[in-house]
Amino acid sequence: MSFLAIDVGNTRLKWALYDEPRVGARLLAHGAQFLENIEKLGEGDWSQLPAPRWVLGCIVAGDAVKRRVEEQLEIWDVTPQWVVSSSAEAGLSNGYDHPARLGSDRWVAMIGARQRLLGQGRPRPCVVVMVGTAVTVEAIDTDGRFLGGIILPGHGIMLRALESGTAGLHVPTGEVRDFPTNTSDALTSGGTFAIAGAVQRMWDNLRQHCGEEPVCYMTGGAGWKMAPSMSTRCELVESLIFDGLLEIASQRLQPA
Repeated sequence: MSFLAIDVGNTRLKWALYDEPRVGARLLAHGAQFLENIEKLGEGDWSQLPAPRWVLGCIVAGDAVKRRVEEQLEIWDVTPQWVVSSSAEAGLSNGYDHPARLGSDRWVAMIGARQRLLGQGRPRPCVVVMVGTAVTVEAIDTDGRFLGGIILPGHGIMLRALESGTAGLHVPTGEVRDFPTNTSDALTSGGTFAIAGAVQRMWDNLRQHCGEEPVCYMTGGAGWKMAPSMSTRCELVESLIFDGLLEIASQRLQPA
C-alpha cells in the first residue's frame, strides 16, 4: 500500500512517497515545489510516480492552496485526507485551549517527535522547534502532553520588518558573530540570537516543569541554518513532519 505524505507550508509544498504507511517505511521518491508552481506537479514530478493507495497531508497555507493541491491529485483515483489537530492522536494529547485551532503542521511535527523519542528509549520531555517562514517552539512533557508553544517571526520576516520600519537598513547578507561590528552582521546575528534565545527559554521552562533535561528536535527548511548557532543542544531532523504523518497513518489503519 504505497503512501504519499504531503506537507504544505507557507512557502513550499514538500512531498514524500513511501512503500507503505508506517514509520520506517522505504522512501520511494520525494520532492518540493514552491506554492506558486503547484500546478506543475500533476504533469511534472507526480506524473512519474506509481499511484499511491493513500494520501495524507497537513496544510497551513489556506483553502485556496488546498484546492489547487487536490486538483493536482486528480491524476490518481485517490481522495486525500488532511490532518486536523485534535484533543489526542497517536500517543500525544493536546493542551491547547482550542485543540482544533493548533496549526496542523505543529501537531504533526510533535507527533513525529514523540514517536522518535519513544523509539530511542525511555520517555522524556521534549522541545520541538520548526524553523521556516515562522518559527514555532513547542513543549511536550514526559507523559506525551503538549503543554503549549510559542510562535515568532522567521529570519526573513524579522529582516523585512526592520527594513520597512527603520531608515537606512537593508536586508543583509551578513554572518552570525558573537560580537558583530557591522550592520549586516548585527542584523543577521540579532535574528539568530532571538530564535536561539526563545528556544533556550522554552527548554529552561520545560526542564523546571518536568524536573529533568528535555530532548530538543529541530526541523524546517531553515533548520540547518539555525542549528550551528543554538545554545541548546538540538538534533536536526529534516523528516519530522513526514515521520508524524507516517505515525498517524499507521495508527489510523490499526483496527479499533
